[in-house]
Amino acid sequence: MKQTLLLLVLGIILNTEAFGQTFTSYFTGIAIDSISTPNGGVCLMGGATENDSAMAWFLQQANGGDILVLRASGSDGYNNYMYSGLNVNVNSVETIVFNSASASNEPYIHQKIEKAEGIWFAGGNQWDYISYWRNTPVDSLINEAISTRNIVIGGTSAGMAILGGFYFSAQNGTISSSTALSNPYNANLTIDSLPFISNNYLSDVITDTHYDNPDRKGRHIVFLSRILVDYGIAAKGIACDEYTAVCINNNGIAKVYGDYPADDDNAYFIQTNCELSNVTPEDCTPGNPLDWNLGNEAIKVYNVKGTSNGANTFDLNDWESGVGGTWEDWYINVGVLNEQAGLQLNCLSVSLSDLNQNQTISLFPNPADNYVVIQFDEFPHTVKSLRIENSLGQIIKRYSYPFSMEVIINTSDLHSGIYYIDITYNDGSLVKRKVIIM
Repeated sequence: MKQTLLLLVLGIILNTEAFGQTFTSYFTGIAIDSISTPNGGVCLMGGATENDSAMAWFLQQANGGDILVLRASGSDGYNNYMYSGLNVNVNSVETIVFNSASASNEPYIHQKIEKAEGIWFAGGNQWDYISYWRNTPVDSLINEAISTRNIVIGGTSAGMAILGGFYFSAQNGTISSSTALSNPYNANLTIDSLPFISNNYLSDVITDTHYDNPDRKGRHIVFLSRILVDYGIAAKGIACDEYTAVCINNNGIAKVYGDYPADDDNAYFIQTNCELSNVTPEDCTPGNPLDWNLGNEAIKVYNVKGTSNGANTFDLNDWESGVGGTWEDWYINVGVLNEQAGLQLNCLSVSLSDLNQNQTISLFPNPADNYVVIQFDEFPHTVKSLRIENSLGQIIKRYSYPFSMEVIINTSDLHSGIYYIDITYNDGSLVKRKVIIM
C-alpha cells in the first residue's frame, strides 16, 4: 500500500525525462495507467498559441484519462499546460519526441498509444509525421484506438494538417497561395490520399491552417481543384485562422472556438457547389493559372466566428446546417481568388439528372441508414452501370445493366460516412452524387 501511494505521489510531483537514441519522453502526472472511457472526437487547431477553451474541450473528451503528445521536434511544452494549466482533470500527460523514423518501431511507444485516452499532434513539419508514421505500427495503433476505444485526437498547425482523408504532405516544402494559384501543378503542391489517420467525418476532407497568417485561402481552393481533377472526388475543406479551433464531437457537430469579438477568429467549411450540374474547373492544367469560376459560384463556404464558449457550430452530417455563421461564394478568376456573400447551400434537394439523356433520378432517404432508393422517372435503358464509392474513390459496390425503375441498395453493411453514387450512361456520361450513411 505504501509503495503504491509513493508511486502516485511521485507521478504527480515529478516531471521525468527518459533519453534514447530514437525518441525522447517527458512524463507528468500519475504513473499508474488510468482506466477510463473516452468520449471521442477531433480537435483541429489553426496554429499559433492554442485556444484554451478548445484545449479544455479536448481534455474533457479524454474523460480523466492519459494524454499522449506526439511530435518530431520541440520538447515538453504541453505537459504542465495540459496537466494542470486548464483545470481539467487528467491522469497524466506524456510527450514523446520522435528523433528519427525508426522510433515508430519502438514497443514503448506502441504501449503508450494503446493506453492513451487522448492523442495530440503538435505543430512542426507534417512530412516528418507522414514519413515517420505512415504504414507503420504507429498509425495502425492510432487508428485502432480511434475505432475501438473512441479516443479523442487533435492537433495544431502540422498536427491539424495530417488529420483529413486527403492532406497536403509538404513533401517538397510548403507553397504559398499565389504560387499555387498561378500553377496548380507546381512541384511543391503535393496532395496525398494514401490512408493515414482515419476519422469518419474527415474522410473526404483536406484541412489547412494559419488561414490568416499567411493567407492560405487560395492554395486551399487549389487543393480542392486538384482532388476533383485528379481523383474525381468533390472533397471538402476545413480551415482555421490562427488562435482558432474546430472541435468535432462523435455526432458530427463542429464547435468553433476563438476570441471573437475581441479578435477576428474564423473557421471555414468549404465545398464545391453541389447545386451546379457541373463543378469541374474551367482550367486546372499544368503551367496555367487556375480558373474555377462557374458563374462566380464555384465554391460554397460557411464562415464561422470562433467564440470562447463554442456556441457557433456546423453540422458535418449534411454540410449545410450551421449556427452563427454566414454563407459565402468563392471563385477563382484566372489565378485570382474572389469572395462574395452567398446563399445557404441546399444539396439534398437537388435531383440527380443526366443532361444528355434528359432523364431525372431521385435518391432517398439521404441521409440513409439501412438502405437507399434510386428511382428513375423513365425506364433506365440508357444506364450502363451504377456503383458506390467511398470518399477516397474506392469502389465499394457495383451494379450492372439491366436496371428496373427503382433500385434499392443495401447500406447496412457500410460504415457511417460520406459515399458517392456514380451512374454511368451508354454514351459515357457520368452522374455523381453524395449520400450520407448514418
